[in-house]
Amino acid sequence: MKKLLLAILAAGSFATASAQSKVTYGISSGVNFAKVGISATGSSLSISTSSLTTFSVGAFADIPVGSKNFSVQPGLYYTGKGFQLSEAGTSIKSKPFYLQVPVSLVYNVPFSGGKVFFGAGPYAAIGLNGKLEGTDGNAKESEDIKFGDNPATDFYKRTDFGATGMAGIGLTNGLLFKVNYDLGLSNVSPESDAKIKHRVVGLSVGYSF
Repeated sequence: MKKLLLAILAAGSFATASAQSKVTYGISSGVNFAKVGISATGSSLSISTSSLTTFSVGAFADIPVGSKNFSVQPGLYYTGKGFQLSEAGTSIKSKPFYLQVPVSLVYNVPFSGGKVFFGAGPYAAIGLNGKLEGTDGNAKESEDIKFGDNPATDFYKRTDFGATGMAGIGLTNGLLFKVNYDLGLSNVSPESDAKIKHRVVGLSVGYSF
């Protein structure tokens, strides 16, 4: 009888934990402030770029793991990166867009009105489209960004890999507010003598359901 009661209690505890560990889904969109780090291979020479304002939109899942405080959050985003550079009357704006998949380990801190969360993990991205805009005095030019490994025709390599970190607040009504930073670790330049790595700060608003 005692063993039966213990088994019932254990089953009840497992059911309660499973109910509390529900997978949630969400959508979000926001503004990105993008730059790149540009340097020459085998040299200390580097170029400082200005921040480019672009956007991101996507969806995510939040999957509880271990205790109620931890979750894994994979996502799928259409996100803008790039940079702008101005010097002596000439300016360049590079606006590439990627399909990006981040996978973050998230730590959640509940409070009466919702939760505060912090997360980090890797991301992988594939270049989809974009525009390269140039201005020289009164002359303006624009062309589509090409992705690939040919330095004669392509501006970026097709793939980008890096690390992402985030922090935010989620409310009990489903609204969430988040800041994230993406640190590109792979060289996305097709040029053998150059290195380009993406840097992106993002501010977003979303809804979890």
